[in-house]
Amino acid sequence: MSAELLGLHRPGTTVLHRLPAGAKLLGLVVASTVVVVVRGPVSGLLALGVSFAVLTWSGAPLRATVRALRWLLLTTALLGAWTVWQNGWPRAVEVVADLLALVLLATTLTVTTPVDAVMDALARGLRPLRRLGVDPDAVALAFSLMLRAIPSTILLAEEARDAAVARGLERSPRARLIPFVVRVVARARDTGDALHARGIGDD
Repeated sequence: MSAELLGLHRPGTTVLHRLPAGAKLLGLVVASTVVVVVRGPVSGLLALGVSFAVLTWSGAPLRATVRALRWLLLTTALLGAWTVWQNGWPRAVEVVADLLALVLLATTLTVTTPVDAVMDALARGLRPLRRLGVDPDAVALAFSLMLRAIPSTILLAEEARDAAVARGLERSPRARLIPFVVRVVARARDTGDALHARGIGDD
């Protein structure tokens, strides 16, 4: 997967772009629930087809999206092979199709909606839970940090891979893994220090 995949909002005039962020976020939750609950390879392939059609309708650059998904496609291929071995072809088709459908639906949301709008909608939706001790703003912030951390972490992995290749160590897992882990931990510490400096998370 590439860092291009998440956080790539593209302004547009489609119906999906004009829908409120809250409606799209709720739609994503409902659609994802349906994809997970409904079982069988046919339903999985149908969900994949619908999610791909919705992504195309959103105006997402399909070539860039496929390029961004190349590592996910490799991962799902390995997952599919393992599932075939463990549970047979029908289950493997269902698992792979469901996973890809969920990723395409989430990508559609990020393509048609700015991340800040999604966070605002999430915070508004969680406000009724404030009575139960839930801090909507804190949850929205955590979700925002997660969304922004995924592409940056993927980028660090790609940079570690490129550095290992440049040193002729492309076949050494240690040459890729150690620099990657060190940089991820360092970025997490920097993020924590920045939040602490702003008084976020303090009692």
